[in-house]
Amino acid sequence: MGGRAFLGEFEQMVLLAVLRLGDEAFGPGIAGELEERAGRQVSRGALYGTLDRLARKGYLRWEIEAPTSESRGNRRRRFSVTPEGIKELVSARDALVNLWEGLDGVLRRPTG
Repeated sequence: MGGRAFLGEFEQMVLLAVLRLGDEAFGPGIAGELEERAGRQVSRGALYGTLDRLARKGYLRWEIEAPTSESRGNRRRRFSVTPEGIKELVSARDALVNLWEGLDGVLRRPTG
């Protein structure tokens, strides 16, 4: 069965965190955003592996920022979502919305 591959849940979360952070989308901030907004703690390896995979897919790009006092003299990668990444996020959202449609009664939270 052919077809295109959809973004995974964690990939979507990472792209959304990068979009939220804008010009401040560095690795530690992305991890913090995922923890704060999604309640998800992530290992450094999982985060950077996903960032690199998304870059290879063309959904993210990064640039090296010159060392600053805030980065303690280290170079940092600043991430941004590409137009293709935004397109994939919209497709993933639309697919989920279509699947959720009409299931409110089935998925209603139990009371009591």
